[in-house]
Amino acid sequence: MRARLALAASETQVEHREVLLRDKPAQMLAASPKGTVPVLVLPDGQVIAESLDIMRWALDRNDPRGWLAPGEVMFELVAINDGPFKAALDRYKYPNRYPDEDALENRARGLEILTGLEARLARSPCLCGAEMSLADAAIFPFVRQFAHTDREWFAQQALPHLQAWLAAHLASAIFTGVMQKYPVWTADRDADGAALRVAP
Repeated sequence: MRARLALAASETQVEHREVLLRDKPAQMLAASPKGTVPVLVLPDGQVIAESLDIMRWALDRNDPRGWLAPGEVMFELVAINDGPFKAALDRYKYPNRYPDEDALENRARGLEILTGLEARLARSPCLCGAEMSLADAAIFPFVRQFAHTDREWFAQQALPHLQAWLAAHLASAIFTGVMQKYPVWTADRDADGAALRVAP
């Protein structure tokens, strides 16, 4: 989701190829043997297979919205999101995968991190100031997952600025645009494929 957001924000033209992870095409695995999405195949054959790396690549090429403007502070926030928050989120959202972990303890760890974001958003409408940046695009999809795990509980938390921030991003034109549904790729379809490929 965040890779798609950055590709859209950078106005990078791609050939979009939708896959089912339970039925990974051979072409996708040839491009990226680890078998996860997203996968971005560049015209020279280089493969970028991490969402944050795709975001940085796309925005380094073209950043008309100024998503990189806040600088290094963004990546400090993203590191917390991708590290301790993602670990807590996974253990809260998927308790069956982590039978030795307490889901509610991990929910509390996640909430503590979100409370820090709430304090930032009490001072400005976006995480790094008045305008959306890479930090917002990289983090809000994970906050969305956290919120949707138990919507009633999340709505009751003292996070008014974070909740408003999340709602605004979910209603944004760029988010609704990248959430468009695509037909699943099969090898005999000319227009589709097994990865995101940058148009020459």
